[in-house]
Amino acid sequence: MANHNPQNPGDKATFRFRFAPSPNGWLHLGHAYSALFTERAARAAGAELLLRIEDIDQTRSRQEYYDGIREDMNWLGINFAPNIRFQSNHFADYKKALDQLAGLGILYPCAATRKDIDAEISRKATPDTWPRDPDGGPLYPGIWRDRSDADYARLTESGVPLAIRLDMAKAVALYKNRNTFPLTFEEQGTGPDGQSGKIQPDPQIWGDVVLVRKDTPTSYHLSVVVDDADQGITHITRGQDLFHATAIHRLLQILLELPEPVYCHHRLIRAGDDRKLSKSAMDASLKSLRQSGTSAEEVRHMLGFDNPD
Repeated sequence: MANHNPQNPGDKATFRFRFAPSPNGWLHLGHAYSALFTERAARAAGAELLLRIEDIDQTRSRQEYYDGIREDMNWLGINFAPNIRFQSNHFADYKKALDQLAGLGILYPCAATRKDIDAEISRKATPDTWPRDPDGGPLYPGIWRDRSDADYARLTESGVPLAIRLDMAKAVALYKNRNTFPLTFEEQGTGPDGQSGKIQPDPQIWGDVVLVRKDTPTSYHLSVVVDDADQGITHITRGQDLFHATAIHRLLQILLELPEPVYCHHRLIRAGDDRKLSKSAMDASLKSLRQSGTSAEEVRHMLGFDNPD
């Protein structure tokens, strides 16, 4: 099993880890593994363990799912520091960070729909030859990237839903103009291809990522880097499916002058057909396991966490 005990030089009393689920469905075994992995790593480092509720999606977030998270964590015997951070209480913090990035001239509004993006890609190339990001999605074809100020003004006045995108080429150029050191992060677990140690990622593989969604005044990428800095998170443990996203997060951290945490990506718990577990696929929830009579000790054993040390 990959490194359970990520360490970082410094005063252990200041170490902070976090488990950050979203209350948009019932947690499953993959979440249990991540929570138990983080609990063990935090204990080994003598660190605080924080619970953060990532509820920026107010349409899908529900109180019953938040209650379920607390019940699941209590059932597994995981104890967190007293104060829980709800992202929905911090939209102003994300707006402040967004304004800082806007001041650097590296953001632009975008009204493109998925249909618009697909049509533009089809106009330029065949879908199977168009470049894709690490998650398999097509790179944004830049429909609104270089519009005139008048176009942006009309767009703003039109009242259509807008996203805010990061102009990745400009952001990377700004980073390189300001810094002589390469963009790196410390990986104390393993990436999906066994990557570990000092990693030098390329955020440009993601293209112009969305930093503000049309339906929410922030995005995962923006809110997570702000939250981790505000909470003083020193160690980030999460699944290997987020390994490549670290490139975006490190770029944003440097542009926003935020601290650099240590990263530790862990293996994913997979279903019988080798896909990762997901809420959308209705994989067996921890709630259903509890109700069927499965004990927390059985879940810990199943996931390889029998030994509390």
